[in-house]
Amino acid sequence: MLTPKEKAPLWVALLLAVSVNADAQSGAYSNIVEYPTPSSTGFYSNIASGPDGALWFTENIANNIGRITLAGTVTEYPVPTAASDLFGIAPGPDGALWFTEYAGNNIGQITTAGAITEYAVPTAGASPSFIVAGPDGAMWFTEFNGNKIGRITTGGQFTEYALPNGGNPAGIAAGPDTALWFTEQNGSRVGRITTAGAITEFDLPSGSYPFGIAAGPDGALWFAEYVALQIGRITTAGAITQFNAGGAPYWIAAGPDGALWFTERLDSLIGRMTTSGVVTQFPAHATPYGITAGPDGALWSVEDVKEIGRVPACGLGFSASFANSTLTMNFNLGVDTPATFAIHLRNASGPFGEPFSKDIPAVVPPQAFTMTWSPLPNLGEVTVVPSLSTQPGGAGLGLCAEWTTVNTAR
Repeated sequence: MLTPKEKAPLWVALLLAVSVNADAQSGAYSNIVEYPTPSSTGFYSNIASGPDGALWFTENIANNIGRITLAGTVTEYPVPTAASDLFGIAPGPDGALWFTEYAGNNIGQITTAGAITEYAVPTAGASPSFIVAGPDGAMWFTEFNGNKIGRITTGGQFTEYALPNGGNPAGIAAGPDTALWFTEQNGSRVGRITTAGAITEFDLPSGSYPFGIAAGPDGALWFAEYVALQIGRITTAGAITQFNAGGAPYWIAAGPDGALWFTERLDSLIGRMTTSGVVTQFPAHATPYGITAGPDGALWSVEDVKEIGRVPACGLGFSASFANSTLTMNFNLGVDTPATFAIHLRNASGPFGEPFSKDIPAVVPPQAFTMTWSPLPNLGEVTVVPSLSTQPGGAGLGLCAEWTTVNTAR
């Protein structure tokens, strides 16, 4: 049973003032911080955590590789090949960042000092897309129009492996089984390739349009199905499970809170999914593209309005119901830092009583639990708002919140 403790921080009160609106019966809030970039042209593609404690990203139209510190300072490095259509980026085993040039048909390397080297992909018009470091000390990448998986050593030597059934490979990730896993966007398949080049393919329902893929905290691979509106999970044995994403997921990354984080381009949302399939969606200020976990315990994403966003790694996985004078609240809570967990109620007359509040340690991986409030008075429609904020005492910065409306009339 809930017991009231401390007053909620001011940001919760402000949120409550708008969340009772009949047009917003449920929702979520996250304290997304955005940093503008210097280039006058936008459309950013992907982002990766670098070995220097900064984030590195590709600028698709500006034709730059960008670097942003955790304090938000941005540096840009022009790529020699004009209109190269920069796309994927990933840290390499050599202490540099490696990136793909979709139109330039190159694989690029950039040192943390900004020196760039480009290597031409052997297959003409291959359209290299995503790239990742493999377990063999080389970089592996997808050739979207070449229908191949490519490998490049840190010295620039290429090997290419043709897909048996085409399919336009897009995302690629290193699996826990020392193999590489990739999505076939137009083939509606997930593929696996060993470092020796042996390929296995696993079919998905047609038209699912799988794109980003990432290794999860549970020893499986997780991937975004853009058209099917699902997040898929595949074990290293090939068993597939699909979860409703609540939108059109595009990129995906493992978060430091034990959950999967993804971007939804159509709805301009940042999504969070626990390994049991509980989804939380946070509204972004612009259309997000690539997303990655940063060295500061947050998620970083690139947006189409010349900005880089920082999203705190927290979520509540919240749902609520009312019956027999009892308010039941279900959570799948995860946060990568100590926080203050609070619950507040509000109806048309204003706040009801004092909110529940408790300081909690970091919760990784997410944990499921249920709380009840009984007996709850007849308050009519009530907006229930659980929140996480920085310590001490809940007086700090709001990290994230969710809210939903339940009818307590009887």
